[in-house]
Amino acid sequence: MRRFDADYLERTRRGMWGDSREALADLELDTAQRVLDVGCGSGELTAVLREESPGDVIGVDADEALLSTVRQPVVRGDATRLPFADDAVDLVVCQALLINLPEPAAALAEFARVASDRVAVIEPDNSAVSVESTVDAEPTLARRARRLYLDGVDTDVALGARAADLFPDAGLDVVSTRRYDQRLTVTPPYSEAALTAAQRKATGAGLADRADVLAASVPDDEFDRLREAWRSMGRDVIDQMGAGEYERTETVPFFVTVGRIGE
Repeated sequence: MRRFDADYLERTRRGMWGDSREALADLELDTAQRVLDVGCGSGELTAVLREESPGDVIGVDADEALLSTVRQPVVRGDATRLPFADDAVDLVVCQALLINLPEPAAALAEFARVASDRVAVIEPDNSAVSVESTVDAEPTLARRARRLYLDGVDTDVALGARAADLFPDAGLDVVSTRRYDQRLTVTPPYSEAALTAAQRKATGAGLADRADVLAASVPDDEFDRLREAWRSMGRDVIDQMGAGEYERTETVPFFVTVGRIGE
């Protein structure tokens, strides 16, 4: 399983559900008395669930350092071996967890064991992420780097769009699948996070974080050309920021699939 630090999770999940929570309607959070948020990370979804549910929402994650940033109650636990009894909660939820697991079906079966009523998975299709930018080269380079990276990882990066296919084997009857597009925007005035991201583009640090996977997907000379083009693009981003002209929107399609425990 791939692991992420709190800064990465906050950056990629910031503002999610801030514009609309309609895609969460079938979770029936207003009736849930006990909810698990599995793979809660730094607790962005946990906070949303607590706002929408009258009951207890428990954050669960295998990473103790991430759990330290989440308000209690939290429990340290593995998604495939949850430290809860059968039928212990009304609802089990996860967000962007199954796509990072080598055996997502095993985790889903564990969710169904622990849930007495329903399970919801909120998973992206990372193969369908799109970028729009005022820097002409950025969408093409982002798409190229993403394709190379996703080709090199060993989990199902497009799982969100077909997560419902896993439900029957876990004993879950699919209630619905709703799409929610998360949009990460950068516009003036620029935040510190946006300025840091631009600097990382210009230095190639963003690619360096994924270098092992990217480099394994392409010959050395192609990776070097990609890195140089990436740095050049980053310098253009910084120039546009200096003029207050840079804008960027990244759209990540998520799919909210809800299932009920079968009879």
